[in-house]
Amino acid sequence: MKNSIKLFNTDCLNTMKELKDDTVDLIVTDPPYNLGNFMKERATNLKQMRPNSFYSAGWDDLCYQDWLNNMDVFFEQASRIIRKGGSMIVFMSLIKTESVIKLAQKHGFYYKTTGIWHKTNPMPRNMNLHFINSVEGWIYFTYETHTGTFNNDSKVMHDFVESSLTPKNEKKYGSHPTQKPEKIIQHFVELLSEENETILDPFMGSGTTGVVSRRLNRNFIGIELNEDYFDIALKRISDVKAEEKCTLKVVHG
Repeated sequence: MKNSIKLFNTDCLNTMKELKDDTVDLIVTDPPYNLGNFMKERATNLKQMRPNSFYSAGWDDLCYQDWLNNMDVFFEQASRIIRKGGSMIVFMSLIKTESVIKLAQKHGFYYKTTGIWHKTNPMPRNMNLHFINSVEGWIYFTYETHTGTFNNDSKVMHDFVESSLTPKNEKKYGSHPTQKPEKIIQHFVELLSEENETILDPFMGSGTTGVVSRRLNRNFIGIELNEDYFDIALKRISDVKAEEKCTLKVVHG
């Protein structure tokens, strides 16, 4: 079977409105955490932080209410697009998980659990002043059911995943300030979907979810507004060697 890859260099909130109802099996995404202004206002030595960090990228600077409104639209469209019994993983700052859970439940998603990604080699900034930031949160939902696909083969699955930061070989075409390692995304795609099902990442960034989806013979829909990150994603996904052939459709806004 020939898989389908569709990549949109557009605004996700507008593009999601154009996708068909009940056509996605799994959403894996890493939306803005709404921490840009929070980080700038804290007593943090920004000069010692990476110049390409999310706080200075410009796409994470919305006021809290505007961010909530955008996330509300995201969950509204996600609930229309995803099939009953489909699953969703949303990476999110731990201090914003309550807000995200409330919005998702409003639109019919069933909250399963909150977990963490533990980074085994985080940057040791200000290590003599406070705890090193080594975790990010993720939230697991199913849609309109209490269970969904869960390919654990009767093995215990803990509510944390662990890996190093994204390795250099996954950044050969360029990088994104919040790029996730392929190992972490692959864990969720394998666990929560089947071959030839459709995976959606509306905040695609540099395309990690697309790389994993193609490698595992899933259909993929990816949306990314930033042209530079979109080009990185296109190169990465096109470079994947997969068992199944695929059709690749690219749409620019």
